[in-house]
Amino acid sequence: MPPASKIPEGEPIAQVGSQTNTGTEEGGEIQVGLEGERSETGRRRDTEGEAKLSTHCPDLAEGSPALTASAEPRMETQQLEQQYTFASLQAFWEKARFRLRHLRGHSDIVTCVVVIDNQVVSGSQDTTVKVWHVPTATEQRNLGGHSRGVTCLSAPPPEYCRRLARSLSLSEKERFILSGSLDCFVKIWALSTGHCIKSIYTLNAVTALCFVPEGAGYIITGSDGGKVQAWSWLTLENRQSINVHQEAVTSIQSQGPLVFCGSAEGSVSVWECLYSNHEPLRPLHHWTAQVTGYRGGARLALSPQGDQVFVAHGQDFVRILHWRTGAVSRLTNHSGITGVTDCVHQTAGLLIGSCYDLTNGESSLNLFSLPECRYLASLTSAEAPRILSFAAWLTGSGGCSWVTGGNKLIVWEQLHKSSKRRCDVMAWRDSRLEDLLLESESDTEDEEHSDDYEDDEGANNEKNEAQSASWFRCVLQ
Repeated sequence: MPPASKIPEGEPIAQVGSQTNTGTEEGGEIQVGLEGERSETGRRRDTEGEAKLSTHCPDLAEGSPALTASAEPRMETQQLEQQYTFASLQAFWEKARFRLRHLRGHSDIVTCVVVIDNQVVSGSQDTTVKVWHVPTATEQRNLGGHSRGVTCLSAPPPEYCRRLARSLSLSEKERFILSGSLDCFVKIWALSTGHCIKSIYTLNAVTALCFVPEGAGYIITGSDGGKVQAWSWLTLENRQSINVHQEAVTSIQSQGPLVFCGSAEGSVSVWECLYSNHEPLRPLHHWTAQVTGYRGGARLALSPQGDQVFVAHGQDFVRILHWRTGAVSRLTNHSGITGVTDCVHQTAGLLIGSCYDLTNGESSLNLFSLPECRYLASLTSAEAPRILSFAAWLTGSGGCSWVTGGNKLIVWEQLHKSSKRRCDVMAWRDSRLEDLLLESESDTEDEEHSDDYEDDEGANNEKNEAQSASWFRCVLQ
């Protein structure tokens, strides 16, 4: 196993990051130059066309009242179409009906959930991984092989499952699931049999992992000591070990070749996975807790999309980190200061944020439209506990189903509007959230500054308590 290299804490990585930026700028200059030639040619053609047009039709020359008048109705039409689309989407979710189905079998907190071929797979602190048959809400398989709590799950894409199946002389229809645990093992399970076919010993408690579909495939793991490691999918060879963060890695998410890591100290690092290199992970950016606004005492959860990363860290709002520039804005996820956001998820043009009210114990899911992040509706139920993990899939009829984990594992099954089944979820719209728009971090800097120092002693006590416990030991109130 190669020795771990040290990444210094701070703003964008100095040496490697500067080389990366230089290469990008050079590539950008080449691209801009080519585009400039094309755009210059296009401008000459446009200029010639405008000259001909102005010669034959003087009233339609550039800047003429007739041209301006024709552009304004088009803009108004587009705005009306967008407003109509959003109003229709908002009305749809206001009338959404869901039935809740409890999946009973775990004896401790459910820390992670994934969906594979309409099967729900869950991991728990009770050391087990379970596979569920959703239509009957029954347990299909109990994958018991870890000796300590399961912290993370990941499902490789089907094409990578076929490659591994061929190398093991298994059916090409076989699907695999990855599980990470505090026992320092990553295990690969065959879902058809429930057998552990391979395992990786990482030397450290595994607190987060993801699969990167780049080249032959990589398994990226994070440990309780802040180390990030890359493993070959087919050979399980350790390709790279890096000491990235000071505390436990609590979330690792992939987006194409990009890898996003969040840690218990509040920092977020961004990497690019390069299959051709001996060390596949190349650092792009590293943003500290001063940028992300993390205060400690909660698990950091990430959900990347394009140039943005949605960050949930136990506040009444979700922070949006523009990971290329470090700009931060926040999206209000609760109308009061007693709301807690534990996880965020994106599916089918929706941003879904979990919310738990510390004062009354009510749990809800808030829905926002993407990419505008406009509030749509809230879903709540008396049966829903605090939500720590979330997964979603589409049903054969075109509806959506969700599964949430916490101290209960629950499937949210969307009902057709004509269905006569009992509805367990109330959809409503919080008018106070509608009035709170997406704000830049500078707009709320003074407010957060006063909140941070309102009770220094209490904040220090909370920080010490958070450091003395594992990141996943969440208190369910």
